[in-house]
Amino acid sequence: MRRTVSQIGIVSLVSLVLEESGSAELVQALHSEAIDAAFIRSPIADVVGLEVTPLLQEEMVAALPTGHSYATGNLDKKRLPLASLAKETFVLYKRPGGPGLYDTIISACRDAGFSPHVGQEAPRILSTLNLVAAGLGVSIVPASLRRLEMDGVVYRSLAKTQQPLAPLILACRRGETSATVKRFIDLVKQTAQQLDA
Repeated sequence: MRRTVSQIGIVSLVSLVLEESGSAELVQALHSEAIDAAFIRSPIADVVGLEVTPLLQEEMVAALPTGHSYATGNLDKKRLPLASLAKETFVLYKRPGGPGLYDTIISACRDAGFSPHVGQEAPRILSTLNLVAAGLGVSIVPASLRRLEMDGVVYRSLAKTQQPLAPLILACRRGETSATVKRFIDLVKQTAQQLDA
């Protein structure tokens, strides 16, 4: 999140500008004050001068091409065992400079008894869904991506015993003085607490 403030007479208008980038780039942008807050999916190595707040642990789901054999029938009733994807080609979000979703998925697959064959790596999580829709493989993504309802992609819940979790972390500069940014941070934390309850 980057704020822009303009003043008209005595009234200040605030607008939010959303930017997508990798975790390392977002942390760098926080340090250089190019952005005010960031939602990050992987642990942060460079926390000097930052306030890092874990918000949620989100369930991850399988993203399958529409024609996949596991993408038919009553999808909401039965959860898919992760081990059932052992022979599939995976499309994963490119591994950042440190541990992240890539490592979480690889670890969950190993815990389920197999080492996944990674056929493609995409630069962004959303890009993985485009590759899944094109039939290049399956992926494991945060459950919130279900809301995208992308053509060519079907989502399946994974068995609870083999389900990886995706962290959602809020990062901002320590000692933030902007009332606007502080209010945004408070709202995010309140919302996360409500969702977690």
